[in-house]
Amino acid sequence: MVFSSRLIEEAVEAFSRLPGIGRKTALRLVLHLLKEAPEETHRLADAISRMRDEIRFCEICFNVSDAEVCSICSNPARRHDLVCVVENIRDVMAIENTQQYTGVYHVLGGVISPLSGVGPEDLTIDQLVQRAASGQVQEIIMAISPTVEGDTTLYYLSKKLKSYPVKLTTIARGIAFGGELEYADEMTLARSLTNRLPIESYLHTEEQASHRPQKSGETD
Repeated sequence: MVFSSRLIEEAVEAFSRLPGIGRKTALRLVLHLLKEAPEETHRLADAISRMRDEIRFCEICFNVSDAEVCSICSNPARRHDLVCVVENIRDVMAIENTQQYTGVYHVLGGVISPLSGVGPEDLTIDQLVQRAASGQVQEIIMAISPTVEGDTTLYYLSKKLKSYPVKLTTIARGIAFGGELEYADEMTLARSLTNRLPIESYLHTEEQASHRPQKSGETD
């Protein structure tokens, strides 16, 4: 792709670094901005700059926030004794879109994945344990994607939290194994939350499945 302007080329290169944006799409975006009034382009640049410089993470749940405590944790109408544990901020948005959940959240910041170099110490697990130990939480829902890494994280969390007087549950598996929470449709996600299971039942089922004998014709 040949450019007659170094400034255009640099802008295209910057846009193409964004996920899902190729160089052709980046060029269309850049040319569109060129046709916009200068103040519109400046408004976009200012919004991105302010977002990057001023965004915070809630000191309670680690969700994105404009203040030290996010709008969910500071909402007195939410159930603060019910905590939903999710992998990332996108999962919070997905669950909020169902308009069925009235508790609060805890964002782990990922899942345990040794192959990717992510261990328990890289996540907000210690802070979750502190919330369980506070005596203010009655139930913790594990809304973690049903993947190998997700189940590993769920098993680790269940061991860390089992000594505290907190009910541990997990979302029902209306979501297929290997799927990610943020891509589930709202109705499936809402039902999975409503029909949540005791975590012991889920772990027991998974353990049985991992040890079941192979049927004739099955391969690893």
